[in-house]
Amino acid sequence: MKNIAIIGGSKGIGSALLKELSSTHNIINISRSAPEISHPNVTHYSCDILTEELPDIEALDSLVYCPGSINLKPISRLSLDDFRTDFEINVVGAVKSIQKYLPQLKKGNHPSILLFSTVASKLGMPFHASVAASKSGIEGLVKSLGAELAPTIRVNAIAPTVTDTPLASKILRNEKIIESIKERHPLKRFLNPEEVASTASFLISDKATSFSGQIFEMDCGIVSFKI
Repeated sequence: MKNIAIIGGSKGIGSALLKELSSTHNIINISRSAPEISHPNVTHYSCDILTEELPDIEALDSLVYCPGSINLKPISRLSLDDFRTDFEINVVGAVKSIQKYLPQLKKGNHPSILLFSTVASKLGMPFHASVAASKSGIEGLVKSLGAELAPTIRVNAIAPTVTDTPLASKILRNEKIIESIKERHPLKRFLNPEEVASTASFLISDKATSFSGQIFEMDCGIVSFKI
């Protein structure tokens, strides 16, 4: 039974991952609000990762950093503070978490770090300048740290397309928009958090010990195909 820290496991993809892993692993959830489910294997720490000290953890095998942002505006309406906020949430929070728990991870059992990017880092999309810039930073971090921490700690990221989470609720706000988004994807669908969580579960498992420095695009074809 591995010890897995999930930063942001109370909502969205993080919540789905917590639910998937809680029966088979010791889960340390760190987020501002408590997760919806309670389980003997789940320990929750209430913490704002950007402003508060992260809790001490004695032993750790995997770290999953889930917080993200969707701040979609024309460049003329994006302030410098918008860029700073997105970078803080997506990159600085991840770096803070990794630095805090790196000593424990180095002693872990087949240790790994998993981060999250977005398809907007590779597919030019209007109004995505701020989030694409910060998530591109995550992809650079994965490559750099994957090399730096090899062979001890694996580092990977998932880059999902639109996922049906509370964070995306402003995008998926009515049926007309939902159908339009589906049509833009070659597979005529977008993601649900459970399938992203399944991929995350695989990537931090011992079945994925050959993968490091990789960005896994869960794109429903939108980046890969033009049809």
